Amino acid sequence: MSKPSSTEPAAVWDSPAPVSPEPVSPDPVRSEPIRAGVDWRAVFAFPNPVNEYAARITAGLVVLLAAVTLLSGSGWGLLVIAAGFWLRVLFGPRISPLALLSVKVLAPRLGRARLVPGPPKRFAQGIGAFVSTAALVLFVAGAVPAAWVALAILVAAASLEAFAGFCLGCVIFGLLQRRGLIPEDVCEACNNISLRQS
Repeated sequence: MSKPSSTEPAAVWDSPAPVSPEPVSPDPVRSEPIRAGVDWRAVFAFPNPVNEYAARITAGLVVLLAAVTLLSGSGWGLLVIAAGFWLRVLFGPRISPLALLSVKVLAPRLGRARLVPGPPKRFAQGIGAFVSTAALVLFVAGAVPAAWVALAILVAAASLEAFAGFCLGCVIFGLLQRRGLIPEDVCEACNNISLRQS
């Protein structure tokens, strides 16, 4: 086979093979070397357990923001609500302004944290992200009454969480887990009453 001329592109087999990241330095505590680069699991981590008071305060702030959005008829409010849910479901409370206000400022004023399993709360945030995004898409598509209905459903669920301590998304998570649609190891504390009490 002839070698390509300098004007022809190099063949795939002529390019160097991809190099896997080299270990940076061994960690004396861990059996595996530490790798250079981004730890994506840490980037997308969600706390487990979570402070129920912080979750309820965040839900209350969502209700307040949604009420302002409904009263003003603003699509921008829908965008802010949807973005907040996506930030919380993807990154936990580290980036979301509402969650940061709840976790860092408001919840500590209520005293000792009441810890609950994190995975059901993340699932509930995912449902909120879906419903708020649907409301935003409906609004942009011109189906404004349907957008307000979707937002009202979101307000009802967030109000249950904020004012009654009833997490609808968490209940749905539990039903799906009992039916085997969510593996038990995703939330062992959800299935084991002794883990929930400790």
